[in-house]
Amino acid sequence: MTTAATAAATDGSPLALPEMGCGTWAWGNRLLWGYDQSMDDELRRVFDHCLRHGVTLFDSGDSYGTGRLNGRSEVLLGQFAQGYSGPNRQALCLATKLAAYPWRLTPGSVVRAGAASAERLGRPIDLVQMHWSTANYAPWQEGPFLDGLMDLCARGQARAVGLSNFGPKRLRLAHQRFEARGLAIATLQVQYSLLSTYPVSELGLKDLCDELGIRLIAYSPLALGLLTGKYSAKGPFPSGVRGILFRQLLPKIQPLLAVVGAIAAHRQKAPAQVALNWCLCKGTIPIPGAKTLAQAEQNTAALGWRLDAGEVEELDRAAQGSDRQMVQNIFQSS
Repeated sequence: MTTAATAAATDGSPLALPEMGCGTWAWGNRLLWGYDQSMDDELRRVFDHCLRHGVTLFDSGDSYGTGRLNGRSEVLLGQFAQGYSGPNRQALCLATKLAAYPWRLTPGSVVRAGAASAERLGRPIDLVQMHWSTANYAPWQEGPFLDGLMDLCARGQARAVGLSNFGPKRLRLAHQRFEARGLAIATLQVQYSLLSTYPVSELGLKDLCDELGIRLIAYSPLALGLLTGKYSAKGPFPSGVRGILFRQLLPKIQPLLAVVGAIAAHRQKAPAQVALNWCLCKGTIPIPGAKTLAQAEQNTAALGWRLDAGEVEELDRAAQGSDRQMVQNIFQSS
C-alpha cells in the first residue's frame, strides 16, 4: 500500500484511497473509444501496471460498455482482479457508479443494480457511487436512490458510498441524509481539469468536501485527451465524436497548451504528466483512463514529484483563459 493510501485510511473512511486512480470508461465503449475485445490482453497489462505502481483505485460504471457490451468494464475488472497476484493486491479498490436510470425509483431497485454490479465484479463493491445527480430533472428520485446506496452498505454488498456530479447544495442535502443513518459519504467525483475548473473553482466543492471529510475525485483530468500534447490544432484528430470536439476546441486552447508544454519541457515530463500533477497539487484524486500500457506508464509517471507553487500559479492563470471551453456534464447539479 502506498504512503498516500495509508494516510487516507486514517481519516475515518473505510477505504484507503491512493493519490491517483484509473478510469475505465473506455473499457467496453466502442462509440467514443473504439473498444474491441482484442484489446483485453493490453487492458490486463494496464491493470497490472497501475496496481503494481500504487494506483489501486479503478473506477467503473454499470453503464460502461456499448450495446451488448454493457457492463463490460466491470466484467474485465473482475477478471483482472481475480487473476492478479502482485504487489498492492490487498489495497485494491474497485469502484463503480450506478446509473440513475428513470426506472430506478426505489431503494430496492438500487440494491438490485448494486448486486448485479457486484456479480460482474466477482466481489463486493469497494466504493458504490450514484453516477449523477437527478436534481436538474427529477429531484424526488435522489432520496430513494441514496437510501438504496446506504442499504448496499448495510447488507455488506458495498464497503463505502460515493457520489458523482453533485454540486454543493445537493451534496449538503445528501450529507444530512447520510448523517441521519450514521453513515458517511466517502467520495465525490466531478469533471475537473485545466480545461474544466468550474465545479471546483466556481462552486467551491473542494472546500466543502474538506469540511465534510469527503475525498474529491477528478474525472476526465486530461479532458478526453486534449491535454496530452498528442494533438495539434491542424490535426490529425481522433475519429468519431471526439474528433468533432477536438476540431472545435484545439484552436481555442493553444495558449493553455503552450504553458503546459513549456513546463513539461522544463521538467522533462510529458504534458499529460503536468496536467495530472496539477490535479494532484489541487488536492484531488485524478482518475485518467488508459487503453494501452504506454498510456498507463505515462500516467503513473505523474506520481512521485510535485509542481512548485509558481508553476501551479502559471497554470491557474492559463486555465482561467480556457476554462469552460470543455463541454460540461449536463447532470452536474448546483
